[in-house]
Amino acid sequence: MNTTLSWIKAYVPELSCTDQEYCDAMTMSGTKVESYERLDRNLEKIVVGQIEKIEKHPDADKLIVCQVNIGAETIQIVTGAPNVKEGDKVPVVLDGGKVAGGHDGGPLPEEGISIKAGKLRGVPSNGMMCSIEELGSSRDMYPEAPENGIYIFSDDVEVGSDAIDALGLRDTVFEYEITSNRVDCYSVIGIAREAAATFRKTFTAPSVTKTGNDEDINDYLKVRVENSRLCPRYCARMVKNIRLAPSPRWMQRRLAASGIRPINNIVDITNYVMEEYGQPMHAFNYDQLAGHEIIVKCAKDGDVFQTLDGQERKLDSTILMINDGEKEVGIAGIMGGENSKITDNVQTMVFESACFNGTNIRLSAKKAGLRTDASGKYEKGLDPNTAEEAVNRACQLIEELGAGEVVGGIIDLYPEKRTSKRIPFDAVKINRLLGTDIPEETMLSYFKTIELDYDPETKEVIAPTWRQDLERMADLAEEVARFYGYDKIPVTLPSGE
Repeated sequence: MNTTLSWIKAYVPELSCTDQEYCDAMTMSGTKVESYERLDRNLEKIVVGQIEKIEKHPDADKLIVCQVNIGAETIQIVTGAPNVKEGDKVPVVLDGGKVAGGHDGGPLPEEGISIKAGKLRGVPSNGMMCSIEELGSSRDMYPEAPENGIYIFSDDVEVGSDAIDALGLRDTVFEYEITSNRVDCYSVIGIAREAAATFRKTFTAPSVTKTGNDEDINDYLKVRVENSRLCPRYCARMVKNIRLAPSPRWMQRRLAASGIRPINNIVDITNYVMEEYGQPMHAFNYDQLAGHEIIVKCAKDGDVFQTLDGQERKLDSTILMINDGEKEVGIAGIMGGENSKITDNVQTMVFESACFNGTNIRLSAKKAGLRTDASGKYEKGLDPNTAEEAVNRACQLIEELGAGEVVGGIIDLYPEKRTSKRIPFDAVKINRLLGTDIPEETMLSYFKTIELDYDPETKEVIAPTWRQDLERMADLAEEVARFYGYDKIPVTLPSGE
């Protein structure tokens, strides 16, 4: 699991610490940070410049001489880039600055590349305009960057401002080692909750607003789940009048920093919500769903299904499938089919947000020879109570980004609602188990920071459904220990008779 510090701070706005302080504190409180990387490493003295004038180099056919306004002054830069023109705003590394690598996109040198003023074929050049590769990234993460040439900013970027900040690279990516029982931490929100508790700050969840027009999705679509054991919850919402476009810069930067290539607003929204909530989602082309219905049932032995990657997968009767009125359209929780994919001319689509049996998804992925980001999350056992909020969040982003018109209502098949667990609490027993003398009030304050409620009448701690790892008093003792501080617990020998 990877997150950027800026994304965590979006939900813990009071968080203020260095990268190393964050790494150490999160590891000590039980969310182990494996490593971290500064995205702006080896990027120094790089500003936004605007090309005011371009002239041909007097002694080189493939070079041009640019007068570049960097805010405080105008400097001369010689370049061979074929894609720049007068008026373009570009990243400019100044004399004495650094870039992360070369324009060929090869391995980044450990210490970066220093840039100094000099002459190119006899003409003074006082800096360098940068490609996205020289800034340590790639076109996979910045799809708007040219294939061969200088990166061009949009017109709203201020001349003379920090180019690295404008690119969203003033950030740190943290890599976590999450244990499989903490499925809630396979999401940015889950990590943010842990960060808020670790640093004793306030956690602010995303505000999900109501969306949808006056229509009812039930007039358009029917959903039937034939195996509720393997699919305990299935939510569907619908969006029409789809308008495909690039997603906004802030969403692209958050996805790119998490290792996900931005594609378009619809695909990026599904990936964004999957990272944010840890809830995988899938989008179906509504016009390609035969009978305008979805049926969740197992495949038949010997069935063959072509997935989105163009490969044919052999199925059996233990693999759960998503079907329309005539055919299979997706392997549940793993990958959709070629026959219902979202294309550039899509008009109406269905958002699927479901909960599938984790063990079945793991076995099905192995049988099909196909493991995806979605299956990797599902196989750990997701909280079904997250499905509705996640699909509503996706629809909210659809409306905010102007990507389509959300149809009112939701189809939500959830026959057996999962409820919060109640765990007996005894501070004396927990202290005896830990070898500590922590007051009961202190323990309860720890529980409050991680959103565990307490019933004083029954002396029970109430664990939310996303904390599937909490089952018994020993689990509560672990929560106390990690926030009290493992390093503060005295070392003692086991006692016995």
